[in-house]
Amino acid sequence: MSEELITRGDRARAEILQAAHHLFTERGFHGTSMRQIAQEAGIALGGIYNHFSSKEDIFTAVFTERHPFLDVLPMLKAAQGDTIDEIVRDAAHRLVGSMEQRKDFLNLMFIEMVEFKGQHIPQIFQLVFPEIMEFAQRLAAKQDELLPIPLLVVVRAFIGLFFSFLITDILIADQLPPDMRENALDYFVDIYLYGILKQGATVEEAQ
Repeated sequence: MSEELITRGDRARAEILQAAHHLFTERGFHGTSMRQIAQEAGIALGGIYNHFSSKEDIFTAVFTERHPFLDVLPMLKAAQGDTIDEIVRDAAHRLVGSMEQRKDFLNLMFIEMVEFKGQHIPQIFQLVFPEIMEFAQRLAAKQDELLPIPLLVVVRAFIGLFFSFLITDILIADQLPPDMRENALDYFVDIYLYGILKQGATVEEAQ
């Protein structure tokens, strides 16, 4: 097969994925037909089957190849700081700033969780886990700053911080009063790093 044909095939596949990505995030998986994907991509319906065997096959490719996590994970590598506080704070701001450019994130995740019951999540996890572990090792290098909590739990909680902020920011931030929006990400990071109790306070005292 000539290089020209390979390039043409790759281009057609990319156009199919771009069209499907747009339609899936706008209409959902079940609300999108193969015919609509073909029309959006500007190719004949039969041409799709030269690249994908089914609509679910297309979604799998969209989810694993164009998932926003693949764009934002490099932000973990780029995080700067001499302390865990500085590294985590910088990483959180970089991740959220990058994700603001990918408003399709929640749409893809909701389609995956609601329409596919999370069946493609393991594939994404395999792709992102090495990057997450690299970030974990950066924290491990400063183990003396951490409480005796398993490192993977520390990282899992950081991911939870990221998701909880992002979801609430996208879904309800516009409805919140100004004092619940201003510096909200830094407050989320403060809670992650230091909790909500005053230093030295016990749970019994807080109650």
